[in-house]
Amino acid sequence: MVKDTALYDLLGVKPEASDAEIKKAYRKKAMENHPDKNPGDAEAGERFQAIANAYEILSNSTSRESYDNFGSTSTSGGMPGGPDVDMDDIFASMFGGAFGADPFAGPGAGGRRGRSSRPRRGRDEIVDYEVTLEDLFKGKTVSLMLEKNIICGTCEGHGGKPGTKPKTCVRCDGKGSIMMSRQVGPGLIGQMPTVCPECDGEGVKIREKDRCKKCKGAKVVKTKKRVEIHIEKGMRDGQRIVLEGEGDQEPGVTPGNLIFALRLLPHPTFQVAHPDLSTTITLTLSEALLGFSRVVLTHLDGRGVHVSVQAGERVVQPGETMVLRGEGMWVGGRVGRAGERGDLYVRCEVEMPSTHWIKGADWEALEKLLPPRRPDLQPRPEVVDEAEFEHGDMANFGKSHRGFEDTRRAGS
Repeated sequence: MVKDTALYDLLGVKPEASDAEIKKAYRKKAMENHPDKNPGDAEAGERFQAIANAYEILSNSTSRESYDNFGSTSTSGGMPGGPDVDMDDIFASMFGGAFGADPFAGPGAGGRRGRSSRPRRGRDEIVDYEVTLEDLFKGKTVSLMLEKNIICGTCEGHGGKPGTKPKTCVRCDGKGSIMMSRQVGPGLIGQMPTVCPECDGEGVKIREKDRCKKCKGAKVVKTKKRVEIHIEKGMRDGQRIVLEGEGDQEPGVTPGNLIFALRLLPHPTFQVAHPDLSTTITLTLSEALLGFSRVVLTHLDGRGVHVSVQAGERVVQPGETMVLRGEGMWVGGRVGRAGERGDLYVRCEVEMPSTHWIKGADWEALEKLLPPRRPDLQPRPEVVDEAEFEHGDMANFGKSHRGFEDTRRAGS
């Protein structure tokens, strides 16, 4: 009985599966989870790496036996050889094929030895962009100056001077990868492919004297470009704005996307639970008792919001919530019908008069107007002590005897 089945589960086979069944399952899983087959799925690469790692261990009889006996401390530790391995190279080497042919390409497709012929796609770059609640409510267009890599115009991405040719990398013999030792189990070392550090996986190198003077052999140069991002009304925290193909350029690689992730800054007045808003207003005791008609707040677009409560209609209680329909955030077309808005929830706090005010008031006249005072607590306790009070602060709650305890501890 095997100690751990996690790697078998990744491939969807039973622990007693034959080598042929494991290879067949790996082919199927790898094709289903290859990043190029799952554009826009950020987790596809991680799944593909985990599947490749599982196959590397289970396809070798020695490492499989070690795994069956001892298990593994990690079943998702990434692609064999580390995170910088070109997944197309490993994918091609696992499937075999003449000179690393692309398993997804049609008949006759091929490429340089050990490299996939299929054009690769650059990684998407995600940039956090801070926005205010006003930006999301009103919408906004932002112009930004960004620095990015573009193909060198002098050598056209070749990296060398005109007329020069790159030389085959001696270390990897043009394959772009070399075999490195890696622990695959307790006391077990296996050979795994990893990107060649001499040529960075290219399989070829340009001699220093032959390098392009502008890009110094890097094949790309930095440039600045102005881009615009459009924040639409009703967007929310965490939503992404994608600029297609605006990622860094590389020779032979389709540029990835530049993605702006909106990060909402805290607002001093409003809170948002899309598409609703909430805020708090303060009423005087007179307004709570006798009603009011005034502008109670300034909205996110600068408008004043007027609310009326007729005298004698009702008493606004402390902590009561009023709902202003249609005064919330805008709703985008993907969530609801464009042009709709959520609601604004207004919590009412009642401010009591000051001591200065009460000292100058006509107490007797006021007492006749207000509801009667409450009587003693009933049933009245047999023993009643008269307690003195003073103004306090709840910040000191639980600290009343700290000084006493410290004094007692020092004297003991």
